[in-house]
Amino acid sequence: MPHISAAAALQICVLLSALPAQYLISRWYGADSAQRIQLTRRMIACGSSFAKSYLSVDAWADRFKLWLSKASKNKNERGRVVNTREEEGSWGRRSWYYGEKKIRSANNEAEKHSYFAAATHVRSPKPESVQFSVGQVVVHRRLSYSGVIVGWDVKAKAPEEWLQDKYPPAKQGVKDTPHYRILINTASGFGKSTTYVPEEEITIIMGLEVHHPDMKAYFSGYDGSKYTMQPWLKKVYPHD
Repeated sequence: MPHISAAAALQICVLLSALPAQYLISRWYGADSAQRIQLTRRMIACGSSFAKSYLSVDAWADRFKLWLSKASKNKNERGRVVNTREEEGSWGRRSWYYGEKKIRSANNEAEKHSYFAAATHVRSPKPESVQFSVGQVVVHRRLSYSGVIVGWDVKAKAPEEWLQDKYPPAKQGVKDTPHYRILINTASGFGKSTTYVPEEEITIIMGLEVHHPDMKAYFSGYDGSKYTMQPWLKKVYPHD
């Protein structure tokens, strides 16, 4: 594109204004005195409007501010689009660490009291009384739902009100047996996400994959017999 100097631009403006000037002059000499006065007023008004719009520093300052505002708005919108695409693209690449934080936050109240096998202190050594391990897939003997073990307690650790409701006087002895925290398989259609049950109510099953929204937070894979724990969970249950 050829470069146009300021002088050339001024000359072009003068040439472009020649035609309307000739038109106004012809109208001036071909009109009576009243028409000349009216035409003069129009010319003055047009000149004043032109001066305010194009010869005023304030007018050009306002135009510049408007341009900056639009440019900033467009930049922010493009930035939001890029950030959204980056977030969508990175969603599948997020590490298990974020899942761990999500789980720990959701179980914060349980962790404070070490309830429902949610405490994160290291379980070592592993007592012989605990027969099952984190990562094993189980089936509830009576209710038939399946799930995967994500934690255990040597004996039931839960609020006293929960224990009294769960275990009537005839079953008080069950409180002192190992209890397991389980992610329930959504394919079971059980209607609950997790559960906390005694060892006597579950049995191990092989070759069954568990579907649950928090699986990746706890496990990294499945070998057909047991799920592989994420590093943070393996630290808590080093012997499972």
